[in-house]
Amino acid sequence: MWNGRRYVSLDYYLKENFGEKLYKLSLDGGMTCPNRDGTLSYGGCIFCSGEGSGDFAAKQTPSIECQLEFAKSLVSEKYSGGRYIAYFQSYTNTYAPAEKLRKLFTPVILQNEIAVLDIATRPDCLEDDKIYLLSELNRIKPVWVELGLQTSNDKTAVFINRGYKTEVYANAVKKLHDAGIKNVITHMIIGLPHETQKDMISTARYIAKCGSDGIKLQLLHILEGTKLAEMYYNGDFSALSEDEYIFIVCDIISVLPENIVIHRLTGDGDKEKLIAPKWSCDKRHVLNKISHELKIRGIIQGAADATL
Repeated sequence: MWNGRRYVSLDYYLKENFGEKLYKLSLDGGMTCPNRDGTLSYGGCIFCSGEGSGDFAAKQTPSIECQLEFAKSLVSEKYSGGRYIAYFQSYTNTYAPAEKLRKLFTPVILQNEIAVLDIATRPDCLEDDKIYLLSELNRIKPVWVELGLQTSNDKTAVFINRGYKTEVYANAVKKLHDAGIKNVITHMIIGLPHETQKDMISTARYIAKCGSDGIKLQLLHILEGTKLAEMYYNGDFSALSEDEYIFIVCDIISVLPENIVIHRLTGDGDKEKLIAPKWSCDKRHVLNKISHELKIRGIIQGAADATL
C-alpha cells in the first residue's frame, strides 16, 4: 500500500481535465505596470528585466492574431495537437480599462483552438469591473489568473519594490474565487535576498492558506540590467546553490496541500542576460534532480486520491 504523498503537476492536471497536454502561446497585450510607469514606482521590481517577465513572449505587434500564429510556430516542432492555452504573460495584463481588456481577451477566448485563457497580473490591478469581466469570460471557457506574490514577507516585499501589501493578494484570491474563477495561480520566488528557508516555507504555507489553486515556483534569476544585478555585483547577497534550491523546492512541496496544482518547479532565465546562478541553464538536469529527491522523500506525481 502506498503511504507517501502525491502532488499534482500541470501535465497531470491537463491530461485529467482536457484529455491531453496543452501548450502555451505566450502573448503580449501591450500593457505596462504601475511599478514602471510612475503610478507606484519606476523600474519595476528589482529582479524584473526590461521585458517584464515576458522574455519568451511573442513581441508586441499590431495584431494579436499575428502573435498567435507566431507563437504556434514556436511550439510546432514539439506539439502536434490543435488546442492551446493563450497566455498573456508580459507585464501586468489587467492594467488597462475593463472595456479595453474586453476587446483584447474576447476574440482570443472565442477561437476554437484556444482551450484556456491565462492572464498574468498583479493582485492590486483587479478592480471589480475587471473581475466581473473575467467572470464573464470564464463562463465561455476556463480563465486562469496568475498573481505575482513572490513572497508573503512584507519586509521582503518592500525590499524588492513589489508595491503592495500581502493582504492585497489574499483579498484578490477571495474576490476571484467569489466570482467563479477557480484557477488562481500564485507565483513564488525562491532565493530572494536575505530570505531564509523558514521565510520561503512560510510563503508556501500562506499561499495554501489563502486557497490558491495552483503555484509556480521560480528560482531567483539575476539578470543583466536589473537593480538586483547591481546588488549581486556589490556582494549584497549570494545566489542559491543547486542543492539548496532542490531541497527548498522539495520542502515546499511537502507542506502544500495535495490538491494544489504545481505549474512549475523552476523556470527559464534568458541565457543572454543571466548572471547567476549559471547551473540553472541546464533545466532538464535540475528537474531530474528534483524528481529524484521527491521520490526519496516518498512524494510522486499523481492524483491526490489515487491508490497504488
